[in-house]
Amino acid sequence: MSFFQDIFSIFKKRELLFLESHKESEDVYSFLFEKEKDLTWKAGQYGLFSITHKTIKNPTKPFSVASAPTENIVKITTRISDDPSDYKKAILELKQGMKVKMSGPLGSFYLQDNSPSLLIAGGIGITPFRSILKQIEAEGNGDEKQRKLLYLDGKKSYIYKDELDEIANNASISVTYLDSRDDLHQEIDKFNALYKNSGKYFIAGPKSMVDSISSYLQNNNISKRNIKKDAFFGY
Repeated sequence: MSFFQDIFSIFKKRELLFLESHKESEDVYSFLFEKEKDLTWKAGQYGLFSITHKTIKNPTKPFSVASAPTENIVKITTRISDDPSDYKKAILELKQGMKVKMSGPLGSFYLQDNSPSLLIAGGIGITPFRSILKQIEAEGNGDEKQRKLLYLDGKKSYIYKDELDEIANNASISVTYLDSRDDLHQEIDKFNALYKNSGKYFIAGPKSMVDSISSYLQNNNISKRNIKKDAFFGY
């Protein structure tokens, strides 16, 4: 998506009806909203979600849309600590029938061609990749394309694991679960050896992790134009 399309999307706001929430793990929650018929996005994009049911200092935050465009819901997933921010407190207070505002979709973090692609998720950075893999599964075109997901989580909580395993079985997408940076580097090196000039690399997770992996790729002669990044900031 171009810069100008992103600017246009920012000003396109809509209200989303809250349906329900549930826990994905000890400190990770998913929130589901009704999807209007004219709302669509590219799998991997994000929206700006605004709290409207109460007044807080910073009511708008970005979240990857974790659901695929082919699903009938808008799903966002976030980590919420024992001492949450005012925003996280407000989102936990949502009850069925309440609304939030969404601007977007935004961003260029999505598959654009048939290149072999290595998807690298760190912790909560799995959210855009759930959308991407669910879309591949829905389109039924995973067999002829080389897609590999590396999911790094030092806590080994691996949210969406059951779903990801099911997608991997149905769409011939490789999913590898990792809990150390050394193992991640080894898997990157394997992929790089196979697809040195043609591979595309997508990294999503905490900013420090995204920057570190991007530097590792560039130090291994991966061109910056073949690397897409989606850095998550805590709030």
